[in-house]
Amino acid sequence: MLKRTRDICEGTTPTKKLNTGSTEEFDTREPNKRNEQTAICGEHSGRYLHRPWNMYQVGIIESISLKNFMCHTFLKVVFGPYFNFVSGNNGSGKSALLTALIIGLGGKATTTNRGHSTKDFVRTGQNSACISIALRNQGPDAFKPELYGKTIIVEQIISTQGTRQYRLKSESEHVISRKKEELNMILEQFNIQVDNPVSILNQEMSKLLLKSKSGTEKYKFFMKATRLEQMQEDYSQILQTKTTTREKIAEQDEYLAELKKKVKEMERRYKNLECLNDLQEKLEQLKNQMAWALVIEIEKELESIKDCLNREQINEITYNQELEEWQGKVNFAELKLKAAQDQLQKITDVKVQSRRQLFTLKESMQKKKKACKESEATFHLCKSQLEQLEKDHDRLQRQLEELSRGDQSSQTNLTESKNGINNLQQQLKPLKEEEATTLQQIENCYNAISNLKDEEDNLRHEEQSLKNMVQSKESELNKLKASGMDWLKRFNENMPAFLRKVEEAHKQGRFRKKPIGPLGACFKLKYPELALAVENCLRNLLHSFCCDNYRDEQVLQSLMSQYFNPRKRPQINVCEFSNQVYNIKNRAVYHPEFPTVFESLEISNPVVANCFIDLRNIERILIIKSNSRAREIMQQQRPPANCREAFTAAGDHVFPNRYYSSETDRARYLGGDVESKIRELEVELNDKKSQLSHCQQRSNSIKDEIKLFYTNISNTQKKRRQIQERITKIKLEIGDLENIEDPQPFHIPTLRKEAQDICHRIESAQNNLEQARMDLDVHRKLLEEDEKKYKEIQGKEHSLAEEIDSRKEELSKVDTEIDTYKQKEKHCKGERNKHLERINELKRRLESKECILERDIAKARQICVQRLEVTRDPKSIDEEINCLREIINKAQEVHGNKEETTRQYFEILKLQKNIQSEVKSLKMFMQLIDEIMKERHKAYESFLKSMSIRCKLNFSILMSKQHYYGMIKFDHKSRDLSITVERGEGMKTGQEDMRSLSGGERSFSTVCFILSLWDSIESPFCCLDEFDVYMDMVNRRISIDLILRVAESIQCDQFFFFTPLTTSFLPKGDQIRTFHLHDHERGQTTLPFASPDEPEDSDD
Repeated sequence: MLKRTRDICEGTTPTKKLNTGSTEEFDTREPNKRNEQTAICGEHSGRYLHRPWNMYQVGIIESISLKNFMCHTFLKVVFGPYFNFVSGNNGSGKSALLTALIIGLGGKATTTNRGHSTKDFVRTGQNSACISIALRNQGPDAFKPELYGKTIIVEQIISTQGTRQYRLKSESEHVISRKKEELNMILEQFNIQVDNPVSILNQEMSKLLLKSKSGTEKYKFFMKATRLEQMQEDYSQILQTKTTTREKIAEQDEYLAELKKKVKEMERRYKNLECLNDLQEKLEQLKNQMAWALVIEIEKELESIKDCLNREQINEITYNQELEEWQGKVNFAELKLKAAQDQLQKITDVKVQSRRQLFTLKESMQKKKKACKESEATFHLCKSQLEQLEKDHDRLQRQLEELSRGDQSSQTNLTESKNGINNLQQQLKPLKEEEATTLQQIENCYNAISNLKDEEDNLRHEEQSLKNMVQSKESELNKLKASGMDWLKRFNENMPAFLRKVEEAHKQGRFRKKPIGPLGACFKLKYPELALAVENCLRNLLHSFCCDNYRDEQVLQSLMSQYFNPRKRPQINVCEFSNQVYNIKNRAVYHPEFPTVFESLEISNPVVANCFIDLRNIERILIIKSNSRAREIMQQQRPPANCREAFTAAGDHVFPNRYYSSETDRARYLGGDVESKIRELEVELNDKKSQLSHCQQRSNSIKDEIKLFYTNISNTQKKRRQIQERITKIKLEIGDLENIEDPQPFHIPTLRKEAQDICHRIESAQNNLEQARMDLDVHRKLLEEDEKKYKEIQGKEHSLAEEIDSRKEELSKVDTEIDTYKQKEKHCKGERNKHLERINELKRRLESKECILERDIAKARQICVQRLEVTRDPKSIDEEINCLREIINKAQEVHGNKEETTRQYFEILKLQKNIQSEVKSLKMFMQLIDEIMKERHKAYESFLKSMSIRCKLNFSILMSKQHYYGMIKFDHKSRDLSITVERGEGMKTGQEDMRSLSGGERSFSTVCFILSLWDSIESPFCCLDEFDVYMDMVNRRISIDLILRVAESIQCDQFFFFTPLTTSFLPKGDQIRTFHLHDHERGQTTLPFASPDEPEDSDD
């Protein structure tokens, strides 16, 4: 088609002979042999299937693959290079295959007449469909063969949302492009026309042609098939462009007439401006004087600055002397502070030693008190035993006296009672010993219970402490795990949502400048091992935000109230945002080994850096890795200049006179490797949980032991009561026996012997009592000595505490004195720095003025080479220049500015020439276009006539093969096409239009009409869908035989025929390939056609 279009542009009409056999051969056949000829059309067809071999066949379809498209779940068909017949019952998916061909090659859904949008073609219940078409890409007309190879695979994915995604793949299925423009270039290269009804005739268009009664629609079909309709549209667009160009030429002609008048006016004004030359010369002289007057004025200012600089440099000595004086005072006070600290340390050591002595004495006193109590108990026991023995001795003496006065008969009774008493006493002795043992057991149990309760209290406190630690570490672990997904959650759970709200408010224009924060997320650590030190230094500033003004602060406060607890709301710092970091050169700490906090951070935002400098003085705080090294630098020697505090890598806070240990051992917010910290924290958490479990087990064990001891006490007390009852009973029996009358005289020796024995026992008890008294006195004396010593040491400790308090007050005073001196030193440094800044400012002004002087001298020499000694000041010269300029301007208001007028004059003259040249070129171009359009119109008319005649001739020849006389009439003016058919040969019967024909005859006539148009296309393939649906078997076989004959003569390589009828009668051969589609369940019975107003699907 491209070749034919070029021929029309050149004024020629291409012609081509249709090889359909000899017309006379069909005209001479007898009617009675028509059926016989029809019956053997398959045999005749065999000799028309030996097409010449085309080794390239560029653009033909090698295969098509469908997935979830309409009724097909999956279908892949490999086509032959020539004739392809696809058969199957209605509903088997033949038309779906043709629809997939149109959609897969970029056609619109409306072109298929089977849906309004491509989403209607996705199989029911599926999200997308896929169409893959393989096009042959061989020969000289191949498209980018170095990229695609011998086959181009066009793959298209259709979604239920109506989107279309293209993938153009090479022979090896490598994706080359995803653009539809690339597909359009391929179709144009291969001359594939998916919207041409003759190239691809679908089922709906076949039915429309069979049922259509309108000649206008047939004419439109003819124009569209031959591409004449597209040529008409191109001609209309060219005519519209011609009209627009003519209007533009007319406008330019009018503008050119006005421009000529302006040129004459500018020429007159240009000639009237020559009289202003004298005034311009005088103005130039004044400009020369003005240039050198400015130079002289700057020279005077330069001398004044030099004098001021000399005075300030002289005053610098005074500032240095005052600063040295205050530095000396600071050094002396620091030495005094160090001496006081040493004395305080010594006193503190003495106090610690005395406290240790008190603790030792207290333990010794407790032991001696216990020994004293034991001695006292022994003493009382001996005393009670002695008293009892004395009572027994007195009782025996009385008995002896009574027995000496009694008779012989009572002596026997007395002996028996005495024996009974001895037996009872022997029974009473082990019972008393057993009672003492039970008392000791009860006392031991109570002591053990007291110790266990003390241990239980300690375990309870330890358990509570462990629970708090476990809860804290679990909370920290949860925060770390949450921060693994979002780092901002380390600062607060609601921080990410809050920052999104701030961003949204900023986009809405509620902030003048967007707040910055949290500040802990606005910098990076240069040294990750110093994270704990930096975190302990900045503390609450890590959570804070910065605002440029107080209005933004109020807005930020209102947003914070929605996300944060009022007690834990981040701090807001209000400071004007700046694009430069403060100059800290003169006040920062410099140490050869250790960095400052400022040097340890990478801060990209100047606002964040300035905030840390203002609120925390991070340029004056050192970070020292070792604790001992920190004490050495900050306390044992003079701290570095500008440094009053430091932090260690372990997070300890070091002052010259104080040292505070870190409360934590891990950085919560600035930690680097979250995973390793989570693992460490989990190990610690498990360790604490195991300790807590052990503590709880020990606590439960103690409770069980206490219960056991109470049970033992209860049992022992019960046993003691039983022993006491037995002792009481025995004592009552002894009393009863003692109340018996005096024994007979023959018992007296026994009683005397017992009395002697009791005397010996009394002497022994007295000796034991005296020994117990001596032991008690010794223990009491030792206890009194320890108590006296304890009181002495306690009094000494009180005096040491008072002395420590006084030393601390003295240290506080010295520290305050140092602070005062340092403030004075700082003030003095500030004054000196201001003085130095004034000197530097004067130097900068001096350098600037010298540069300005050099520049002005250079400018003055450019204006006037020779120096002019001007006595007038620049102001008076400037006034005279302004007055002269007013005179010139007034003259120029009348005649115009000379330079401007000259420039405008030559510009408008140039513009006139350009427009004249442009108009002349456009007119010549329009003449050329008119001539070309005449030739093109003649060629178009000739081509239209040629295509009409060819279509008529081909139709007549094709109809005659069935012994019909067919004729096509064209009315190009009214755009009408009519077809008439006559049965029999010649003019024997009357002419009839297609409405009087049977369905098969009408179908045959339509096929002949389509075949007559095939000659006008040059597509690599043609498709016909259900062209034979209304034909009987005779007309169908004749039509197929006719189609096969015609197919050999046209410029088309590949043919597709879709029919619901059988293809068993087709001849066998390599050039014919048949496909039969089987019936299957269709999940999609009807297509949900959208309304005409629904938008087309989109291409991705």
